[in-house]
Amino acid sequence: MNKVFASADEALGDVSDGATIMVGGFGLCGIPENLIRALVRKGTKNLMTISNNVGVDGYGMGLLLASGQIRRHIGSYVGENRLLEQMVLDKQIDLELAPQGTFAERIRAGGAGIPAFFTPTGFGTLAAANKETREFDGRMYVMERALHADFAFVKAWKGDKSGNLVYRKTARNFNPLMAAAAKVTIAEVEHLVEVGELDSDLVHTPGIYVKRILRGELYERRIERRTLRPAASGGPSANRAPE
Repeated sequence: MNKVFASADEALGDVSDGATIMVGGFGLCGIPENLIRALVRKGTKNLMTISNNVGVDGYGMGLLLASGQIRRHIGSYVGENRLLEQMVLDKQIDLELAPQGTFAERIRAGGAGIPAFFTPTGFGTLAAANKETREFDGRMYVMERALHADFAFVKAWKGDKSGNLVYRKTARNFNPLMAAAAKVTIAEVEHLVEVGELDSDLVHTPGIYVKRILRGELYERRIERRTLRPAASGGPSANRAPE
C-alpha cells in the first residue's frame, strides 16, 4: 500500500464538508502548517475541529477561522486569537472548552477504544454541566466521553514511507494522541526517509496508525510570544532573537 502523497492538496482530496478533523500541535509548536494551508485552499466548509487551540490571527488554524470554514471547535485554550473571541461573542462558531488534561485523555481514550471515563477535574463547575457524575471512594467524578475524528492532521520531524513517525522535542504534544484517534491520519513531515532508516526503538507513532504521509514544503515556525530579558550593558539588543 502506497502511503506517500506528492502534496498536501493531494493528501486531503477526500476531506469533505462537515468533516471532523483533529489538528495536532500546542500553540504554534508542531502544527501541520502545510495541511492547514491546503485545507484553506480547498475551501471545505462546516468543519468540526478538535485541537488544543485555534492558532493565532492570520496563522495556523487562524486561517481556517478567517475563511469561515469552522462551524464547531473543541479545545482547551483560546487566549491568543482575537478573531475567535469575536466569533464566539457573535455566535458565529460553537465552542466547547475542556480542561487540558481532560481534553488530552478524551483523545487518548478515543484512540484506545475506551468510550468514556471518570475524572474529578471540573466537578462542581460549568465543565460538568449536563454530564453524569458519580462518587468513587468518597470523591465525586465527572464522566467524559472519548473524542474521535474522521481525519487527524499531524506533524512530525521524520517519517518513513510506511508512516512510522518521530517527533522532535515539544512537537511531541497532541500529535501522537490524535494519530491514533481518527479514521484517517494524514502526517506531514520535515524529512521523509526510506523504510528501515528509522531506529525502531525511537518511533513514537507506528505506521499502522498513519494512512497518508507527505513531506511538507514550507515551515514558517512562528513563535506566539517572544520574551527576552533586558539587554545587559554592552550586550546584545533585547529585540534581537537568540541565534
